[in-house]
Parts: sequence; C-alpha cells; structure tokens
Amino acid sequence: MWYNTKATELLGIDYPILQGPFGGNLSSVELVAAVSNAGGLGGYGAYTLSAPEIAAVDKQIKAATNKPYNINIWVSETDAPDGAATDAQYEHATQLFKPYFDEAGIPLPPKPDPFKLRFENQLQAILDLRPKVFSFMFGTLPAYVIEQCRKLGIVTVGAATTLDEAITLEASGVDLIIASGFEAGGHRPSFLAPAESSTTGTFVLLQLIKEKVKVPVIAAGGIANGRGVAGALTLGADAVQIGTAFLACEESGALPIHRQMLFSDAAKYTTLSRAFTGRLGRGITSRVAKDLAGKEAGFLPFPLQTTFMSPLRKAALDQQKWDMILFWGGQIAPILKHTNATALMQSLIEDTTKIMNP
Repeated sequence: MWYNTKATELLGIDYPILQGPFGGNLSSVELVAAVSNAGGLGGYGAYTLSAPEIAAVDKQIKAATNKPYNINIWVSETDAPDGAATDAQYEHATQLFKPYFDEAGIPLPPKPDPFKLRFENQLQAILDLRPKVFSFMFGTLPAYVIEQCRKLGIVTVGAATTLDEAITLEASGVDLIIASGFEAGGHRPSFLAPAESSTTGTFVLLQLIKEKVKVPVIAAGGIANGRGVAGALTLGADAVQIGTAFLACEESGALPIHRQMLFSDAAKYTTLSRAFTGRLGRGITSRVAKDLAGKEAGFLPFPLQTTFMSPLRKAALDQQKWDMILFWGGQIAPILKHTNATALMQSLIEDTTKIMNP
C-alpha cells in the first residue's frame, strides 16, 4: 500500500503525512493531537519557547495523544553578531518603517534589546523529554547530539532547501531529510547559501535529493490534497509535510483573520519577504512587503526585526489594516477546502488511496 514507506516505519505512524511545525504561537496542542490521532505526525514549532515552556507543552501533548509527534526548534536563532543591532542599523530601519508607524498612529519602538540564545537549553529539554521525533531547521546538529538522540530513541529530521544542504544533513547522520521547496509558506530554512538563492521548487528539489541521498526524504511545499501527496510519493518521497492546509484549520494557533485570509482571494498572491522578521519567508502579499522589496539592507537582523515590527503588527490588527501584516501562507492556499484537521486528514488519506490504488 502507498502508506507503507520507510518514513512511516521510522516514525511509527500509519500514514506518511506530517503536519508542518509552525513557530510563533501558530502551533497548538489540539492540532498536533488531531493529526497524530488520525495516523499522521503532528508537529509543534517550539523555537520561540523556553525550556520550561517546551516541557509544559510536551506534557499537554502527551495528555492529548499517545501517538508519535514531532517537536521542532531552530539551530541558528539569530543573524545578529552578538545578538545585537547597531545604532546605524536601527537608524536605517526607523527611516524605512516610520511612515507605517505614523499611519498606524503609534510611536517608533526603541532599539530592540540584544537577543539571548536559548538553543542549548531547548535542545537539553528535548533530550530530557524524548519525543518520538525531533526536527530542526537552519543548520545541522553536532554528531554527538545525533548520537545521543539515537541512543534515546529520538528520530531526527533536518530541513534542506538545496541539494548541497541535503548532502550536508545526510553526512551529519540525520534519520530523515525534509526537501523544503520555495512554494512553502513560512521561513525558508536555508543554511549554506542565502535564502534568496535557494529557491528550487519542491518536486525538482525532491528528485535532486533522491538521486544523491540515501536517507528517506520528506517533500514539503505546495502540497495540500491527495493529488499532491500522490505526486510526491510517485517522485520518490517517503512522506510529505503539509503546512498551509493545516495552518488554515480551526485547531491551529492562527488568528481567525489569518485563517480567513488563507481562504480569501488575497491568498492567490504570496511574496517572499524579509520585511517582517529579518529572514526570508513566504506569506500573503502585503503593501509593506511590496513597498520595501529591494530595501532589505535597511531591515534589522533576525529576530530583532520581529521585535521591532511587533507594535506595528498589534496596531494593524487592532485597526484592521490587513495590508500591513504578514499572514504566513504558501502558494497552494487557493485550493484549500478544509477547516477541520481531522476532516483534512481523512480527505488526504481517501484521495491519495483513490489515486495510488485505483
């Protein structure tokens, strides 16, 4: 059967369907449990959480499902030297973004405080909690960490946006690799070259990686229904990871307006932009992203740009100025149909079965 793959065997799941682990409060225990309980792999994006917060979330997930699930963190947490922005960078950013703060009627925020690294503590929390699956982005893990995970029975999954990154991940000893195509919503998890030069589509990237890499590959980006799942599996994927379609479900942590936008005409248009966080990511096209295309040198480094933009986001939400907000979403959003995660899983399974086993 189509669902018996190396990935389902390794991950201990019934169907090779993974839910994208969203960061920034977009993940939820309810969504993770719904996907895992339906036979897929729920995922929780924990890169913004402290170690105690990860432990608290893990406890809630374990209470909601006895099936495997994935916790995701980021290896590279900041693009700022020493975690800080310079006065010159802050000055440049205030000049660029002042018109938007003025329009929202709020003052410019002060220079963001230096970012304090938390990856080591997050990693220790994961090793202590021992989820079935630990996925990570924006880099590779040291060999001793991979070895520790193996001893603890934790399956490791790294994300690649290029063939070179996939080869590097395989050499590091990961169990599975995500082929993250540029159609996907959210941040581009590139780590060997600038994200702007790492924009290969999912199905091309999948085939390139399958040709050169022996570990199982998970296709991510531009997949939202049974046709997409069947297409990825036919091209050699051992599983798929679906983000935008699950983000649009009522169980996700997305705001109601965010979910509405994913089902609106606006979702036909998406843009890769650094304007909102400092790292390149895809969301529904906004006026801010369009206005500031080509002016990236004036943005603060990640994640200080996120901190800087936070008051503007809040004001824009309060004032319903949707074109000043980044609503994460992938290019596939216009075909979304389901608002319930369990119904989406059932549809993915049934439709893929009809195509793969006619």
